[in-house]
Amino acid sequence: QAQLVESGGGLVQPGGSLRLSCGTSRAIFSSAAMAWYRQAPGKLRELVASCTTGGGTNYVDSVKGRFTISRDNAKNTVDLQMNSLKAEDTAVYFCNYGVVLSPKVFHTLGSWGQGTQVIVSS
Repeated sequence: QAQLVESGGGLVQPGGSLRLSCGTSRAIFSSAAMAWYRQAPGKLRELVASCTTGGGTNYVDSVKGRFTISRDNAKNTVDLQMNSLKAEDTAVYFCNYGVVLSPKVFHTLGSWGQGTQVIVSS
């Protein structure tokens, strides 16, 4: 299975922005949908956003209008631009690849990486 490497997390104040990036192999990136998940302390991992190879995107309701998922075909990365961050966005963010089964259901095919920590706090 291809390695997934997340980066870009950090500490940000409420209302601030962060941009996460996830890199994987060219073979995986060119053939699979990509997704970002997050897991907050004491909660289950949840799907945040997904992006097909054709550029179609889906978002969980809580981030619509604030987060944008995008693919960089030159770098084989999928980015998550996060604006207007809230305390409830605090979580470890993970990426994965797989298949979009429906707007809110993504079937992952890769192993989970270490993720990148996002803390939204004043």
